[in-house]
Amino acid sequence: MDAVLLSRIQFAFTVGYHFLFVPLSLGTSLFLVAAERRHRRTGLPADRAAADYWIRLFTTTFAIGVATGITLEFAFGTNWATYSRFVGDIFGAPLAAEALFSFFLESTFLGVLLFGRKRVSARFYYVSTWLVAAGAHFSALWIIIANSWMQTPAGYEVIDGRAVLTDVAAAFLNPSTLPRYFHTVLSTWVAGAFFVAGLSAWYLLKGRHHEFARRWLRAALVVGLGAALSMPVVGHWHAVQVAETQPAKMAAFEGIYTTGGNAGLALIGWVDTDAEEVRGLVVPSLLSVLLGGGTDTEVVGLNDFAPADRPPVQLTFQTYHLMVTLGVYFVALMLLGLLLWWRGRLDRSRAFLWTVVWSIPLPILAIQMGWAAAEVGRQPWIVYGELRTVDAVSAVVPAGQVAISLALFGAVYALLFVAWLRIVIGLIRRGPEEGGA
Repeated sequence: MDAVLLSRIQFAFTVGYHFLFVPLSLGTSLFLVAAERRHRRTGLPADRAAADYWIRLFTTTFAIGVATGITLEFAFGTNWATYSRFVGDIFGAPLAAEALFSFFLESTFLGVLLFGRKRVSARFYYVSTWLVAAGAHFSALWIIIANSWMQTPAGYEVIDGRAVLTDVAAAFLNPSTLPRYFHTVLSTWVAGAFFVAGLSAWYLLKGRHHEFARRWLRAALVVGLGAALSMPVVGHWHAVQVAETQPAKMAAFEGIYTTGGNAGLALIGWVDTDAEEVRGLVVPSLLSVLLGGGTDTEVVGLNDFAPADRPPVQLTFQTYHLMVTLGVYFVALMLLGLLLWWRGRLDRSRAFLWTVVWSIPLPILAIQMGWAAAEVGRQPWIVYGELRTVDAVSAVVPAGQVAISLALFGAVYALLFVAWLRIVIGLIRRGPEEGGA
């Protein structure tokens, strides 16, 4: 394998690994705030134990997320030096803002949550939970701004081979920033809800921490359903934006080769690249209706682009549709849980509870598939329409060195994952330390 492919594999591996933990941090921050709000209102030891429990789980995940995120920024200067030179004037600003205004905010007030309960006022402590959650979400915003600019660059000029920032507002609020941000945040809320619901279901199955488990399972079902039902609305907004600004990506999402109206929406299938059509279940004209409100809405096909400018169709198609399929599953499972709650059977439905437990990783999988579809779908561009991925790597870093660093990352990340898993499993087995039995 050459240096380009190895660099792509390494970055995909490191960013994918990092994003195992980010959704859990953002998603559980909501429950951290809710738990501390309840404790502030009631003052009960059981509610304080619940708040402390979510804080410990959040902190463990946040710590490893920070550690694995740092390596990504170093990769820009080592494996992707040409890219860094091209986008440095633009890309550096949101990354610096993320560190100054978001990471420091989140980490500082997380320190208050860990060490300040007896040292600060109850009001300040409660406000700190909100600031930790806000910092996590602001951090995601700055990263999405940087990534979205790569997808739909705006507010710049290319001068002497470098992208130079000319309009901060246009660059930061480029066409894909807001739909991508809300889409990402909602997905993390679903992940957090499934994590909380799964842990609560496990406690019910084991006959432990009954009141804690019942309360937080119900809360997770409500949050999860609300976020999961909002996803199609935001997803539609995002899809319309992709069709307008990245038509090759939309064509790859649905395996469409010929431009025209009456474009069908594939529910499940396989792209026959030789026949240039989708083999599977396709609803006629539905994509045109969804994107433009009528069957005559024209959808651009892949044949309008030179072969060298088309994304890998099969991988883009399958990852996108797996994400969508999992989204439907999330809505169905949360609806079923709320129905069982309404009928007073939630605690006794062991099959449902085990399903929730085993579903904990699925929102993370859906998020990974969504990012894969988004990033593979913009290939061959690393900056859409401006810089190709093959031209963005570091010219002086040979393939052998990239392979060695990839192997080292794999070994270190495996150890980190085992350490994180052991700590989290230990916290889960102990549960809330008082008042939760």
